Amino acid sequence: MLTFSFLTLFPELLAPFASEAIVGKARERGLLDVRLVNLRDFAGNKHLKVDDTPYGGGAGMVIRVDVAARALAAACETGPPPDEVILFTPAGQRFSQQVAEELAGKRHLVFLCGRYEGFDARVDGLVTRELSLGDFVMMGGEAAAACVLEAVARLRPGVLGDEDSHRQDSFSSGLLDYPEYTRPPEWEGQSVPDVLRGGNHAAVGRWRRDRALERTLHRRPDLLPGAGLTPQDSATLLTLGATPEQLTAWNAPPPPTPKGRRRKKAPPGEEAPPSGPVPTKALTPEQQ
Repeated sequence: MLTFSFLTLFPELLAPFASEAIVGKARERGLLDVRLVNLRDFAGNKHLKVDDTPYGGGAGMVIRVDVAARALAAACETGPPPDEVILFTPAGQRFSQQVAEELAGKRHLVFLCGRYEGFDARVDGLVTRELSLGDFVMMGGEAAAACVLEAVARLRPGVLGDEDSHRQDSFSSGLLDYPEYTRPPEWEGQSVPDVLRGGNHAAVGRWRRDRALERTLHRRPDLLPGAGLTPQDSATLLTLGATPEQLTAWNAPPPPTPKGRRRKKAPPGEEAPPSGPVPTKALTPEQQ
């Protein structure tokens, strides 16, 4: 079981993500545990005040380090010791599919979800990792926590119905995902590609790989250097408009060498036909 502990001032914001859909079903089956810890329960005063004005002046309020420390200690008392204590901050490591896969291998993850002007800087000594969803600012860490919960939980064994489904996701294979289709086969003049209805699994697999390469080339070419490209991928990318110089920059292998025409084997006792151009017999003046 993987345990998520979220230390937050607004547990009600995370409750739906923890109790509905796939995450909720995984909790019912004992595959995940999600604990919502209210920071106000560790305020240490009758008014449940967890923040104070910043030293040196300035706008906003700062969450106290002693409150965060008490809440963290309580989260560590039950269950396995935390593998990671994670703080959401704009200065943190960019969250990615690779980070999600790393975190999915842990047993207990604790997340500090800030509000207002964030936590007292001394909280840095309590955390093992800082994460950011990107170069933008939100009002708190709960929305980021919900994203990380869904991204990590779905990678745990048994959480998804199809164990192999996440391996074909965008970024998991190093490429963007290929386009998907379902019924109806015709809609407003747009048809499902014939190859997907033909029953040739090898052809379907190649079509999907080629379309993933096409999407990635046109939308996120920065992903291609780490995509583990094959010689056939290189050939596909060249047909899609990539240049040999780009293939070199992406560390792509050379495309397959076209096979030459096989010479016809002569019957026993006969001379094999020449491999070069067949000489033309000169014509007589009458034939000309």
